Amino acid sequence: MKTFFTERIKRELAELKAQDLQRQLRCVEKISGTQIQIGGRELLNFSSNDYLGLASHPALQEAAARAARDFGFGATASRLICGTTSEHMRLEEELAAAKQTEAALLFPTGYAASSGTLSVLMERGDVILLDKLAHASLVDGTRQSKATLRIFRHNDLNQLEEQLQWARKKFPQGTILIVTESIFSMDGDAAPLREIVTLKERYGALLFLDEAHAIGVRGAPMKRMGGLAGELGLADKIDLQIGTLGKAVGAAGGYLCGSRQIIDFLLHRARSFMFSTAPPAPVAAAARAGITIINSEEGEKLAEQLWKNISFFQNLSHNQITSASSAILPLIVGQEKMTLSAAQQLWDLGFYIPAIRYPTVPRDRARLRITLSSAHEHRVIEQLAGSIEKLIFS
Repeated sequence: MKTFFTERIKRELAELKAQDLQRQLRCVEKISGTQIQIGGRELLNFSSNDYLGLASHPALQEAAARAARDFGFGATASRLICGTTSEHMRLEEELAAAKQTEAALLFPTGYAASSGTLSVLMERGDVILLDKLAHASLVDGTRQSKATLRIFRHNDLNQLEEQLQWARKKFPQGTILIVTESIFSMDGDAAPLREIVTLKERYGALLFLDEAHAIGVRGAPMKRMGGLAGELGLADKIDLQIGTLGKAVGAAGGYLCGSRQIIDFLLHRARSFMFSTAPPAPVAAAARAGITIINSEEGEKLAEQLWKNISFFQNLSHNQITSASSAILPLIVGQEKMTLSAAQQLWDLGFYIPAIRYPTVPRDRARLRITLSSAHEHRVIEQLAGSIEKLIFS
C-alpha cells in the first residue's frame, strides 16, 4: 500500500512537470518598497497586492509594536476562548462602519472568511448562483454548502437572470444567493454591480460580494474602504460583504460584514472562525492603522497616485493590456510553457512577475499577472513596459 501511494504521488508530480504546471516556493529574503530580494537577486516587484504600499508604512509598524507590548504577539486561543482583544473588537466596529453594515466578523484569513461563511449560510432547498471566475475560496465555500449550486458565465447578466428565473421557479420557498467579486483577482475586471443589484432585487435574491481587491483602490474619495459598492452608492443593497486585510490595507486577515443577526449566527456555525486561533492582536492593530490611512487625505493621495500609475502603464502598453478597473493588469500569454519563458526573461531583466497557470486560471489562459502600486515610480513602469514590448510583442 505504501509503495502504491508513493508511486501515485511520484507519477502525479511527473505529470505536473510535463504539463509545465510544477510549482516551487520562492524564499523572499528582503522587501524594501517595490524592491524584492530572492536568491540574493534584487528585483522590481510587480506581483504584490500591496496596492498602496502600506505593508511597510511606519504607522502600521508602530501600531503592531504597541499592541505586541500590550497583548504579546501570539493570540493564544480562538476568538471564542480568550483570543478576542480590544483590538479585534475595534477593528470589527471600524470595518462595519466603513462598509455601512450593522456588524462585522474578523477571520484569520480571507479564505477562512469565504469558505467558513458560505459553507453554513445556505441549506438544502436553497440555491447559490456563482460567477464562473470567482476566487477559489468562494468556490470551495459554495461546494461545501448543502444548497444547490449553479455557475453562470463570467459577468453574463443574461445567464444570471435565466438562472434566477429557474431558481425561483424550482425552489419557490428557497433562499437564492448570488456570489461574485467586485474586482476579479486574476482578470482585474469589475462586476456589473448595479445590474446585479437590480436583478437580485427583482427576484428576491441575496448578494454576497467579495471586495478583496477593491478596497483601498475603488471607493468614494476619502472613503475607499467602501470598495466598488461604496463608490457606486450600493453598500446598503449588498447583503454580505467580504474582504481581506492583506492587500491594500497592508496587514492580514479576512472579514465578513452584514447584519448583526448574520454575524451572531456565524459565531455559532462558521467552523473556520470557531476552531481557528484568532489573528494576533498586533495584526489587528496594524489593520486598524491601515484602514485609518486609507480613509484619510494621505490614503486618497496614495490612491490617486496608484491610478496615475495604472493610466501611465496602459498608455505605454499600446492597448495590449486593456483592463482599467483595478491595479491588476493581466497579460494573457496562453500556453504554460510560453508564460514560464516570458516570466523567466523578465526575471533576467530584473522584474519579478511570476507565471500564473492552471488551476489558478483556466487551461490555455496562463498569464503574467502584473500588479501596480502607488509606490512604483514612472521610470520603472516605463522600463517594464519597454521590456514587455520587446520580449513579447516584438
